[in-house]
Amino acid sequence: MPLDDMSKQRTIILASASPRRKELLALIGLKFRVDVSDYEEDLGLKLRPHELAKYLSLEKARTVAHKYNDAVIIAADTFIVFRGKLLGKPHTEKEAMRMINLLNGRLHSVITGYTVLDTSNGKKSSSAIETKVWFRKMANEELRAYVKTGEPLDKAGAYAIQGIGSLIVKKIEGDYFNVIGLPVASLAVTLKKFGIDVMGTKGTPGSS
Repeated sequence: MPLDDMSKQRTIILASASPRRKELLALIGLKFRVDVSDYEEDLGLKLRPHELAKYLSLEKARTVAHKYNDAVIIAADTFIVFRGKLLGKPHTEKEAMRMINLLNGRLHSVITGYTVLDTSNGKKSSSAIETKVWFRKMANEELRAYVKTGEPLDKAGAYAIQGIGSLIVKKIEGDYFNVIGLPVASLAVTLKKFGIDVMGTKGTPGSS
């Protein structure tokens, strides 16, 4: 059976509340449903960054997988690594200001871990992708102005590269979409191992 025919029979579930991940999957033409994972990620776990990213994404996938007998679950987790410290999402302007000031004029890494899990047979695959990001040096008033836009809140590292945050990024090395929250090229390669050929797939059960 051709891969595209096989994939049309599969239900694809995005286990994430992130509107950015939803937009990225829609952008590559994948049809899916959203079922948000209620797993609370813990950046304090004693794992190396890449292993932690994979572990967190796997746990997110598992909390949703039990609801489906025959579906492909996609889950992901993104965080920042700066000088050995892990930075998640700020929830207040004070937190955002602290993070953005820490990264000001410096290099950091964005790591996204993602998991694809097939509930029909238990097959799973987890990967972690790293992108290096350099911020330009900004004055305090620029930092405060950016934080006041509200964009940094609930974004890993307190910025959105696809938004106003693009004005503070000097350059990147690696996958741009990884910084947004999902390395779609790598994900497409993984999905093909699960019988889902994204390049040839324009329709699968569910709705985006």
